Amino acid sequence: MAFAHSLQLRLEALIGEKIAKVAPVSGGDISEAFCLTGLSRRKWFLKTNTALAAALMFRREAQGLALLGAAGVIQTPRVYGHGEDAEGNAFLLLSFVEEGPRSALFWERFGHQLAALHCQTSAFFGFAHDNFIGRLPQSNRRHPSWPEFYAEERLLPQMRLARQQGFLDRTAERQLNRLCQQLGALCPAEPPALTHGDLWSGNFLCNTCGEPVLIDPAAAYTHREMDLAMSRLFGGFDARFYAAYEEAWPLAPGFAERIGIYQLYYLLVHVNLFGSSYEGDVRRILKPWS
Repeated sequence: MAFAHSLQLRLEALIGEKIAKVAPVSGGDISEAFCLTGLSRRKWFLKTNTALAAALMFRREAQGLALLGAAGVIQTPRVYGHGEDAEGNAFLLLSFVEEGPRSALFWERFGHQLAALHCQTSAFFGFAHDNFIGRLPQSNRRHPSWPEFYAEERLLPQMRLARQQGFLDRTAERQLNRLCQQLGALCPAEPPALTHGDLWSGNFLCNTCGEPVLIDPAAAYTHREMDLAMSRLFGGFDARFYAAYEEAWPLAPGFAERIGIYQLYYLLVHVNLFGSSYEGDVRRILKPWS
């Protein structure tokens, strides 16, 4: 497969050698993804997208990877570059992560390292700039409290978008408003934690050394229970991961009862990205606030 000449020149300048081979790889629902092999047989991972906001989306992804990697507790791919060529092809170029088997030790490391990542804190919930979750904009306007941040920058914007698209009704909106009024009593008070922000099973890898590698972040300083709740939404995480996390930094009692409150954000995102098939789960979580 060949790229536009302008994009190939940009990529070869970034890696410092000629590209010998381009192979499509699995890379998610939003962008095209490729493995690039240079003349030296080194490999890189490339995402490309021609959507209007793609260049900004890749920039924010690169910044998120840098933020998580700078904590020094869990690996992320190296960012070689991002931008847009003369023909409007946005790109993100990363180191290629060769995958290895996920052993018991891998899951234990992952749990311990995620807890250590969550120990990285900030004075406010939010972040210095907005980013994306999937292809949807995600506001990170800073707030001093978790209930304010979660309601104003996460739940309510997604509900407004779902209403605009005709997926949810006024009843769901009223229920969400009642829930938001109770967030201070429902969520344990904890300092802002550096979170991956979209921690499902497709957004981490195990490298050939058995080390966890985080990819595709929607990073910000939020409540650490957000990452744990998202990890349980679609499965794919071993019980040893959770045991190791609890060993390193136990969650406050009652997490099982409030997990739906955190999953609600991700389910609203899925409604807005993929449609009405996720409406039932949203309504189930909102029902107690009728």
